[in-house]
Amino acid sequence: MNVRVVDYRAADAAEQFTRSLHETGFGVLVNHPIPQQLVENIYRDWLAFFGSEQKHDFAFSVEKQDGYFSPEISETAKGHTQKDIKEYFHIYPWGRIPAQLQADAMRYYDTANALARELLAWVEQYTPADIAQHYSEPLSNMITGSQKTLLRVLRYPPLTGQEPAGSLRAAAHGDINLLTILPAANEPGLQVQDMNGNWVDVPCDFGMLIINIGDMLCEASRGYYPSTQHRVVNPSGEGASKSRVSLPLFLHPRDEVVLSERYTAGEYLNERLRELGVKM
Repeated sequence: MNVRVVDYRAADAAEQFTRSLHETGFGVLVNHPIPQQLVENIYRDWLAFFGSEQKHDFAFSVEKQDGYFSPEISETAKGHTQKDIKEYFHIYPWGRIPAQLQADAMRYYDTANALARELLAWVEQYTPADIAQHYSEPLSNMITGSQKTLLRVLRYPPLTGQEPAGSLRAAAHGDINLLTILPAANEPGLQVQDMNGNWVDVPCDFGMLIINIGDMLCEASRGYYPSTQHRVVNPSGEGASKSRVSLPLFLHPRDEVVLSERYTAGEYLNERLRELGVKM
């Protein structure tokens, strides 16, 4: 499996990047416009937040899906029975954010969202005509006016040795959305499954940006852009005693966007949230 590492500033970046997405569902960018110092500041400050009691003041809203999700109500990946070993916070521009963390979080949200829009335009540009004809509207239009693009701050806590058998920091899953934008985490662990069922480490040197196809884009492109299964494995040795922080931005279309004959974006999202056990 060849997940390409592409220089964002290269003349052929769009072509090489979209080829990697088509072939593997993943692409990795270097020399991208997201400031590394901003990412490091967010990792540091949100680790402190997750270690505080303040997080409980932001208990998640079932209706709006914003706020703090504790390990007890964390997701159970589709097809699995054990909850993932993680806690996280959902950030939307209209949602609740701790005051001391808001400025950096929204700066990152805006920067990553602008880049995600550009990368979606690359995908649109290099979609073959026989695939693009099935899009209900141009991909770049699907996100115009969307209120659903989500920034998730994730903390995978240190392992205690008492975790249920078979549980992982994040069990194998596909993302729900169009594209996911993910700065390399502070600790390794992300893997992607190849076509033969083997698990492969995703290049994730600090400073890299990992992008993957979500299920909605897979649905809209009739599988041309595959939503590849990925997971976060439990570390061993010294890594087991460390928290892992991750900062994915999930690029979502408007609810009424038609993905296929089977789904609108809103229908697809609600079905998946029920499967994950975080919405009734």
